[in-house]
Amino acid sequence: MDRRTEASAIDALYRISSLAGKTDDPGEALESILAEIVKTFDADSGSIALINPDSGRLEIEVSHGLPTASSKVRLRPGEGVTGWVALHGKPLVIPDVRSDPRYFQVRKGVQSEMAAPMEDRGQVIGVVNIDSDTPDTFNENDLKLLVLITAEAATVARGLWLIQQLKTKAAQLESMLTIGRRLVSKLELQEIIDGITLESRRIIDCPVCAIFLISTDGERLELYSVNGGSGAFARLPPLAIDENSIGVAISRKKQVEVLDLVKTEESFPVLDAIQSEGLVSLLASPIVYEGEVIGVLNAYTSHQHRFNNEEKGLVAAMASLGAVAIQNARLYARVFESEEKLRVGERLNTLGLLASEVAHEIRNPLTVIKLLFQSLDLSFPGDDPRARDVSVIEEKLNHLEAIVGRILNFAKSSEELHSRCTLQSILNDTLILVRLKLEQSRIHLVYDEPADPIEIEGNPGQLQQVLLNLIFNAIQSMPAGGDLRLEMKKISTSESAAWAELIITDTGCGIPRNIRERIFDSFLSGRQEGTGLGMAIVKRILDGHHGNIAVVRSDSEGTSIRLALPLADAGDPGSPVEFR
Repeated sequence: MDRRTEASAIDALYRISSLAGKTDDPGEALESILAEIVKTFDADSGSIALINPDSGRLEIEVSHGLPTASSKVRLRPGEGVTGWVALHGKPLVIPDVRSDPRYFQVRKGVQSEMAAPMEDRGQVIGVVNIDSDTPDTFNENDLKLLVLITAEAATVARGLWLIQQLKTKAAQLESMLTIGRRLVSKLELQEIIDGITLESRRIIDCPVCAIFLISTDGERLELYSVNGGSGAFARLPPLAIDENSIGVAISRKKQVEVLDLVKTEESFPVLDAIQSEGLVSLLASPIVYEGEVIGVLNAYTSHQHRFNNEEKGLVAAMASLGAVAIQNARLYARVFESEEKLRVGERLNTLGLLASEVAHEIRNPLTVIKLLFQSLDLSFPGDDPRARDVSVIEEKLNHLEAIVGRILNFAKSSEELHSRCTLQSILNDTLILVRLKLEQSRIHLVYDEPADPIEIEGNPGQLQQVLLNLIFNAIQSMPAGGDLRLEMKKISTSESAAWAELIITDTGCGIPRNIRERIFDSFLSGRQEGTGLGMAIVKRILDGHHGNIAVVRSDSEGTSIRLALPLADAGDPGSPVEFR
């Protein structure tokens, strides 16, 4: 082996193979490998060039003895000695580069050159190249040794790259878990969407990330959030789905990759923003919830970039997390909106009940006053001013009686809305409204729906208001979470009386002892923010349905409330069922 003995070759192989245990940085390992190769062959310069998967060109990763400008060299496969070795996958030794047309000069003074391909699973990923300033420095035996050392170097580098990838994936997985917990804990839609673009940009390491959501009419894309860039995207107007490249991701429900946006994008507003930001490539991932596309998450790069499977998987995962978080935020908004509407309805219903009570209480004394006034038989001459006064009094008494009558008739109008329905359907509709509230409050629902329908006659809207009041009270009694149990069945109190019974049990703090006996009184509340009307309204509604409600148990371990409604086929229920 000329100047290099077999022992030195074995030493070089040993030192290269031992690098895996000394560093976990592939770049540092490649530098050490190249230094060892240059030393082993007593070369004047050398380099390790790797193929860039985006451009397909060879780029010098580490070098020894080459000028600084060499780091900017980009060789196509087949270009220069290095490119020829990469293209053909064969080692090459050139005793005199001046006589070889394949030589590409990177450093002056080079006389002879030798190169070997680095392979990973049979595919060329780079080239090891060494130079000498003396002609005929390297021979075929040297080439065989370089191939052997390069193979060992590729094995070491591959192992370190794999370790780095595993560490990166572990960090990304941890980040995804953290991001997931953070996103699902947020309720504001804009805050969630801004969080998705921010975290996507961090985890993918790209200059710009943006989220477009489909408009309610399903025809336009509206920019909801953009992270990174100079602000050109923030000025984008709503876009027609079929007039830009990201519309393809929506129509196909699949990721779309665009290598050159300037050549592909047709929509002027988007093209203008892309050019202003200096963006080149795009990965668009549809945001899909239960099979329906609700938007798209875009990751942009400032250079031509072919996204690998790992990057595509990360963007797809962020889009999936975003879909759940966005939909949850929308559902929460609907629940809160429904809750507010129910509160408004509760207040209006209370005002109606109070107006009915006042009208009822006014009617009796008003009737007495009117009868007594008529019995006085007051008559005065036409020119007597008192005649006009008597006429006005009688007119106003009739007016008051008409007002009272209208109020009482309005209060009775709700009874006309009674219909045959099942208690299960009313409860199931109610649970749909509160299910996200239960999840948010960490409350476990226990409910076994009876197989046989339990039919009642009633106003579904009012009965749903009853159930919402009772369930919201149970939720508010369990601020740290707990269990909510619902039990429904038919009961009979006599041969002719049959009832639907529902028991609602929570594991909350219980009803304060000082108000427990008066819980159904108006304007009585155990909470500072309460109106004191909820349970009173519940009692009035059930009274209007010939039903009943009672607190079965309430202590530090929870509360059980039982309500009963007459079955639809039970005939006249008579007196409300009495709970023991």
